[in-house]
Amino acid sequence: MTHVADEVPLTLEGAPPKTLGVLDQGALWANLGVSLLGFSGALLLLNPLGDAPLSLAAALTATVVGSLIGTAMVGLAAIPGTQTGMPAMALLRGLFGARVSYVPTVLNIVQMIGWGAFELWVIAKAAGAIFGSVPYEVWVIAAGLLTTALAIWPLGAVRVLRRYVTIGVIISMIWFTVYFLTKAPPQTGGSWTAFAPAVDYVIALSVSWVPLAADFARHSRSSRAAFTGVVGGYTLAQVACLGLGVYAVALAGSGDPMAVFEPFVAAPLGALFFGILVLRETDQSFANVYSTTVSLQNLMPRVDRRIISIAIGVLTTGIALREITSYGAFLGVIGAVFVPMFAVLAVDYFLLGGRSRWNTAENAPSRWSMLVPWALGFVAYWLTTSTPTVQAWDDLWAPLRDQIRQPWMNGALGAAVVAALVTLAIGWRRRAARR
Repeated sequence: MTHVADEVPLTLEGAPPKTLGVLDQGALWANLGVSLLGFSGALLLLNPLGDAPLSLAAALTATVVGSLIGTAMVGLAAIPGTQTGMPAMALLRGLFGARVSYVPTVLNIVQMIGWGAFELWVIAKAAGAIFGSVPYEVWVIAAGLLTTALAIWPLGAVRVLRRYVTIGVIISMIWFTVYFLTKAPPQTGGSWTAFAPAVDYVIALSVSWVPLAADFARHSRSSRAAFTGVVGGYTLAQVACLGLGVYAVALAGSGDPMAVFEPFVAAPLGALFFGILVLRETDQSFANVYSTTVSLQNLMPRVDRRIISIAIGVLTTGIALREITSYGAFLGVIGAVFVPMFAVLAVDYFLLGGRSRWNTAENAPSRWSMLVPWALGFVAYWLTTSTPTVQAWDDLWAPLRDQIRQPWMNGALGAAVVAALVTLAIGWRRRAARR
């Protein structure tokens, strides 16, 4: 049993224990990288535009490139959490000021609740593929209860992942890989036309974790352990997950995301090994509920996190009971919001000396100027992305986007470059003014 001193403090005022080594971090992020949503998400990877399917080589290359870019962002976002001991949204007090940090905090709460609901939905659907006679609602409620319990004891959950769950996941993935490679039809046809939006999609999968990287890294024993655990664990796992999903899609022979689960269950001992992956999926929903909890503590620093976790667990479960059916557009919005925010944070903290003056106090002064590069990066995302989201929103940007789009450009790259350059300009101007 985890000793109380080795768990996350109940309020934001408590000192975080530094108990997670590189193996703990690696196991956590490797398990987060293996996602049931990733298996079904291979449909979007293979055909992100809907009318230009990728070749196998293009899809796998996009997976590797997008994963490396995205996980590097997540790994760098984890380092300030280790060095300051603050969770991600409280860490943003140093970037935007305490009051202004409430803006990204609210956005993160919304996206984490959405992700948590998606995860409970996919857990219930996947469990239903194994036990078809059990109602969807039963699985949602069961997964919601387990998720909430894990969020109440988060560091204990990470240790369980490292000691027990990771081994089962590795064996299951190897089992399905061998089976799918021998049974799937040859992967031929397709092109590289939609390579950039496919990379965007994979980056969005990874970068959705940027706003919670520090929530766990604050408990890391070192910055190196946090960065290595994120980049190594998550990259390897996500590439394996999406690659396996490509072959599951080929075996399923259907455009229905839930049909992707059928080849897993149909494999020899498939129900057993797929069941392990379904049970493991609760680490995704747990991470989202826990991150929502500590994000809310940026707004309510003295409220017991256990109370918040229970409330968020109930809310997330209630949303999932409505059977969410689509999340591709959601990923595009996440990328547009958090990729440029990460770029602003990275430049200010690592390049402009922010580490030496980072103020995470409740009365940290507002830094309104940092909203400028974030906003411009957000605009740059929509001017350079080719990934469709909401039709009416995409149509607003289409005229300008069609004039400036380049075949090598994608939304994540455009947003990060613009946000980083504007942040550098503001920093250099501030230094010149002080001289």
